[in-house]
Amino acid sequence: MSDPDQSDPLLGFRDRFPILGTTTYLISNSLGAMPEAVGASLREYASTWASRGVRAWEESWWELAASTGDLVAPLIGAGPGEVVFHPGVTLAHAVVFSAFDFRGPRPRVVTDAMHFPSVRYLIEGLKADGAEVVDVPTDDGITIDTQRVIDAIDERTALVNLSHVLFKSSYIHDVAAIAERARKVGAVTIIDGYQAVGSIPVDVRSLGVDVYIGGCLKWLCGGPGTAFLWVRPELREGLTPRLTGWMSHARPFAFEPTLDRRSDAWRFLNGTPSIPALYAARPGLEIVREAGIDAIRDKSVHQTGHLLRLADARGFRSTTPRDPDRRAGTVALDVPEGLAVSRALKAREILCDYRPGAGIRLSPHFYTRDDELDLAIDAIAEILDAGAWRAFSGAAGPVT
Repeated sequence: MSDPDQSDPLLGFRDRFPILGTTTYLISNSLGAMPEAVGASLREYASTWASRGVRAWEESWWELAASTGDLVAPLIGAGPGEVVFHPGVTLAHAVVFSAFDFRGPRPRVVTDAMHFPSVRYLIEGLKADGAEVVDVPTDDGITIDTQRVIDAIDERTALVNLSHVLFKSSYIHDVAAIAERARKVGAVTIIDGYQAVGSIPVDVRSLGVDVYIGGCLKWLCGGPGTAFLWVRPELREGLTPRLTGWMSHARPFAFEPTLDRRSDAWRFLNGTPSIPALYAARPGLEIVREAGIDAIRDKSVHQTGHLLRLADARGFRSTTPRDPDRRAGTVALDVPEGLAVSRALKAREILCDYRPGAGIRLSPHFYTRDDELDLAIDAIAEILDAGAWRAFSGAAGPVT
């Protein structure tokens, strides 16, 4: 039987990620491996600041929130100038949410029980502005029934906000069907693609969504502080965020007391962007585009399927969809003492994470070898069989 790793061109990217030389890196759904080129990019930032000083703004920094967006645009089917960056996905959602008035004829916000908590906290806060939140439940802790979401969307719905890929289970929502229903009743679809972009193909126009938000921290190997926002161009001027700032002004350096809002994607910007974070994000975006999202997806389907087969052979329960069309890049294993086992794995340089209600999350990426998946599953079995997890039970520290 041939070794698929021997014919895998994506493994040619491994030497661009230093940590892969010392660890089995299966945590790209939480923090993508850092490209070696990030060091040079950050040195360029420091050198520019040191040598150009305030001139850096007019020479390169001022446009960086948009020019970096142009690196993301092809990965989501957007056009040049349509994507801008924010410091975080939660803030990007807050900006868009602030454009809605929930005290009129459309008070409803439709979401689901497995949406990412940080954004759910924002949605909960909208109740103070008159929002009526409809929270579609999950029957199995893995999926959300598409028809139940569709049935929840009516003429009183202002917006629908869901994760394209659920962070716990890696379930892929049928976003196109949901967006079609929202469009028919005049509701706006705002989709969180943090666990999607860089893991699965995304085309915002084919999906028919109105707003798409994501970040570079995870599958795009871009580090923290780099969230991107796309708003359908035809919708832009219909949204006027109250959470705003000087970068959305048509003449920001006129320092006028009244905001004259831009009509392009910059109308959703607010304060000064995180310039070093944008420098750090660029190498990962360039590598993912070079690797090609279709090739990445094909490999992901193969490797997540391989992980599920290995888990089945060991009798480990998985909280991940079996249907590859509904499964993104992560396999979650609900094994006994999962948190302690995950910490034991990290002590062995097998990097993963743990989430309550899901278990140990393993997320191979385009730079992962098949034999690393075998290694991880064998290690879980060994840790459980030998009771090695006990040394990590009750250990302090964040659940990462």
